[in-house]
Amino acid sequence: MYKLYCRIYQAIMKIGMYLLPWSMPKTIEGPKSILKLAPLIKEKGFTKVLIVTDKTLVEIHLLDDLLKSLDENKVNYVLFDGVNPNPTDENVEEGVKLYRDNGCEAMIAFGGGSPMDCAKGIGARIARPNKSIAKMQGLFKVLHKIPLIFTVPTTAGTGSETTIAAVITEAKTHHKASINDLSLMPKYAILDPELTAGLPPKTTATTGMDALCHAVEAYTNNTYNSKLEKDLSKKAVKLIYDNLYGAYLDGSDLKRRQNLQLAAFYAGRAFTRGSVGYVHAIGHTLGGLYGTPHGLAMSILLPHVMRAYGEKAYRRLAELCDVCGIVNQGSEKEKALAFIGWIEELKEKTGIPKYPDIKKEDIDQIVTWAIKEGNPLYPTPVTWDRNDFKAFVEKMSNGD
Repeated sequence: MYKLYCRIYQAIMKIGMYLLPWSMPKTIEGPKSILKLAPLIKEKGFTKVLIVTDKTLVEIHLLDDLLKSLDENKVNYVLFDGVNPNPTDENVEEGVKLYRDNGCEAMIAFGGGSPMDCAKGIGARIARPNKSIAKMQGLFKVLHKIPLIFTVPTTAGTGSETTIAAVITEAKTHHKASINDLSLMPKYAILDPELTAGLPPKTTATTGMDALCHAVEAYTNNTYNSKLEKDLSKKAVKLIYDNLYGAYLDGSDLKRRQNLQLAAFYAGRAFTRGSVGYVHAIGHTLGGLYGTPHGLAMSILLPHVMRAYGEKAYRRLAELCDVCGIVNQGSEKEKALAFIGWIEELKEKTGIPKYPDIKKEDIDQIVTWAIKEGNPLYPTPVTWDRNDFKAFVEKMSNGD
């Protein structure tokens, strides 16, 4: 009955998806496109913005061109660089105070998924001052217009520049969960490949695999997708297949960097409607409990979850195999396993661990949080109950 309930819930959600006003952020692409942001902000009539970022990006001077351009265009700004790798509700509250105290009118989210999610959380709290982050986690609990957010991704993975989700960790409990609301989708995304050129190879690999996870989960879910999400998923997977390992080997290749930014953007928009799956449901718990970087958790878990889905996922995975041209012939099962095999091979070549580090005493907590996130919302190829989740997590903890 539990699994039937999940499928009924998803069928109702699918109908509801057609009634929602889906959109996509406007993009400004190409080398030096960061220099076009300040004139755009000025054109929109904003005179003071909050920049949400992290200390590392400030220390390596990645924001220098943006800050200089803002000064030249007489756009005032307040710099908030206190975002954690897994942003917390405390980070959000600090940003809210800076925004209000300084009379800011809009935000620039500069960095990976963490600053972008934090900026969305700040926006949600500005829009709903009487609601805590915890009370807005879940589906459509903001429902108010938030301050306009301009996003500047400095990795090619999260896709947060085009999603309706903000993943925030509760500092006291370490519980990591999403706020999901159409109002959180940014209006503009600056895709400047030069901002990603300095990424270390390991970060290039894990963030690219994060984007791959978004596309693969959205595509294998299928239930909520329109033709647009299916097409975007396939485009993202092909771009990652063609460019990720090359960018890992040569980070200065701006064409590959640009392609990976587009892949992350497409995959982000695909899972915004198509949803993610149990890779994320379990992976988020690792980020909350252990501080595991999101992209690393996704990278490790993706092929294991796809294998665990079994034959229910074969047809969709085989289609992705065909998109990439990994094998020329074979059954659906053979093609699906070839696609999973490519992911596993890519993990090995880029030094990503095969299994996650999971403490035995945390298994029950991981399972509880994963079920709460994944069911009944995620329309995965196979619905798992508590026993299924526990068996999988135990297998991961044993390195099986």
